[in-house]
Amino acid sequence: MVAEVKNRETLERKIRKFGGCLVCVFCLIVAMAFLVGSVSAQSSSSDETIVLKDVRVIDGTGGPPLEHSAIVIKGERIVAIGPIEKLPWPKSARVIDYGGKTVVPGLISDHSHVGQVDGTGTGPQNYNRTNIVRQLRQYEVYGVTTVTALGLNGDLFYELRPQLHAGALPGADLFGADRGIGIPNGAPPTFNLPESQLYRVSTAEEAIKAVDEMATRKPDLIKVWIDDFHGSLRVKMQPEVYAAAIKEAHKLGLRVAAHIYYLADAKSLVNAGVDAIAHGVRDQPVDAEFIGLMKSHSAWYISTIDLDESFYIYAEKPDWLKNQFLLHALQPALLAQFNDSEWRAKTLSNQKQVEGSKASVLMNERNLKTLHNAGVNIGFGTDSGATALRIPGFAEHRELELMVDAGLTPLEAINLATARAAALLRLDDRGVLAPGKLADMIVVNGNPAAQIKDIHNIEAVWHRGKLAGGRVQDFTP
Repeated sequence: MVAEVKNRETLERKIRKFGGCLVCVFCLIVAMAFLVGSVSAQSSSSDETIVLKDVRVIDGTGGPPLEHSAIVIKGERIVAIGPIEKLPWPKSARVIDYGGKTVVPGLISDHSHVGQVDGTGTGPQNYNRTNIVRQLRQYEVYGVTTVTALGLNGDLFYELRPQLHAGALPGADLFGADRGIGIPNGAPPTFNLPESQLYRVSTAEEAIKAVDEMATRKPDLIKVWIDDFHGSLRVKMQPEVYAAAIKEAHKLGLRVAAHIYYLADAKSLVNAGVDAIAHGVRDQPVDAEFIGLMKSHSAWYISTIDLDESFYIYAEKPDWLKNQFLLHALQPALLAQFNDSEWRAKTLSNQKQVEGSKASVLMNERNLKTLHNAGVNIGFGTDSGATALRIPGFAEHRELELMVDAGLTPLEAINLATARAAALLRLDDRGVLAPGKLADMIVVNGNPAAQIKDIHNIEAVWHRGKLAGGRVQDFTP
């Protein structure tokens, strides 16, 4: 089955290669349809029982791994998990012996974006079906089986979401926050976005109207931007504006996530009733007041450490820039940029930004550890897909490493990226490996509970009980 998925990826590459020849494309599409149907028939029959045998199970709850276990799947869901010698399954089951490999739940991003980037460029022209499906497929191949597009979404989001919920399209399942609300001449600093992807409001009344319009489309969340991007923007959204948006959203049964940087803004938002802080506090250490506010309001916190690291890390050309796990997440234009010595020199010459970003990473890590120790609700996200440097799929794996750098154990980091991330989205059908849950899983070589980097060694990705991917080295973005 892994070979079949590899062949499907090869066909996808050939379709792109022969894009100018309609006959070639037609033939390849027919072949691809046949192949995909074959894979689907083998891996998704509702009557078939599949057993993943002799695996180490990291179930996402934060508990210790279960050694020498088996996972029994029927249709989209897990029906049983337990020690091999104690777990029965039908003789007719298809057994896949994974020989000591580790299985973890599919990762869940509470903060990403889709359709903003293609190659190295950003802009509304990238918000199209082909590009979004390509990105969702990349997330899936890297084991991110659920993605939240936290703002900047157009009408296409509502066409794709039900298809992805039903498993009718390849790629990560999709949730999102509609367009979101910014302000004129302020955040987000993407001023060429059309109104169809972002509301910019000046008053509380306009904010209420924007929320009312979004509510008619039934988004999963509402997003507001509260930041001046390191002082680069002249204005910030005023408290009365975002307070009105939050109040109206709650009136309509919707929760609100907010883009922040400063501790003072985070406190003000939580006091106003915001449901999720969509980035880490990075200007100063969090204090007892903020911890108390977060806990008393049952608010959620998403650190997105990778966001600030991405501003400089690729220009520094770390050793892992040569790693195949990263290289297969890079579109050709982005890879060329990373190899461009002039681009690297220009990036690193902006010492103020580089030093500021490094300080933000360290503060973000410190605050994550403090809040985690205090028992604050913490989800998982990276802002992947918002810029070319926040790479879908890879960013989530890098975030896990940064969480461990912050002082969390590998099991704690995985718990945030699976069970807790699902809880933030109020999804009770995924995030842990347990009977009755969706069979969204990553099979890896090694033991991520001992060394988080082992989660990069992907052998297979299962999504809704179907084999959705093999090694990332067989994928071309």
